[in-house]
Amino acid sequence: MRKFLLLALTALFITSTGSLWAFEPDTSDELQLSVAKAILDIKKDDPGIERFFNDSAGYAVFPKVGKGGIGVGGARGKGMVIANDKAIGRSTLTQLTVGFQLGGQVYAQFIFFKDETALGHFQRGNYEMGAQASAVAVTLGASADADYDKGVAVFTNVGGGLMYEASIGGQKFSYDPL
Repeated sequence: MRKFLLLALTALFITSTGSLWAFEPDTSDELQLSVAKAILDIKKDDPGIERFFNDSAGYAVFPKVGKGGIGVGGARGKGMVIANDKAIGRSTLTQLTVGFQLGGQVYAQFIFFKDETALGHFQRGNYEMGAQASAVAVTLGASADADYDKGVAVFTNVGGGLMYEASIGGQKFSYDPL
């Protein structure tokens, strides 16, 4: 029943507010609907992030990344890669961390690619971001001072949970074209 209600509300939003979407999701695909909802949520939480959606060559959206750890931690999520307002691929995010950490959380992660070179690098598969890559936690106005680093800008929007963390690790991404 809950899935049906979510699908019905999403279909209503698609038909009545199509211009709010950064891309046109396929209403039969649950992942695309989750991506569309994550995009709406981040735009609501920080309207300034619109410039990244408008100015990037493409972006990857991971709407539900689950993260947890006790000393050793990890995170995993599935997402879509979007360019020119169309989904062009699917991706999986995998993260491993070590250090002081305790808890769990769910968040959405957005990776914006400044140009075709950065997007192409991600599309070649087995893309990695090391420990030095930092993500901007979305709050109202957080995107105002954010900029690209080595062709990418990363934002996270926490959905729930509680995580205490002082750890180091990296993220790895797969890419499968549609």
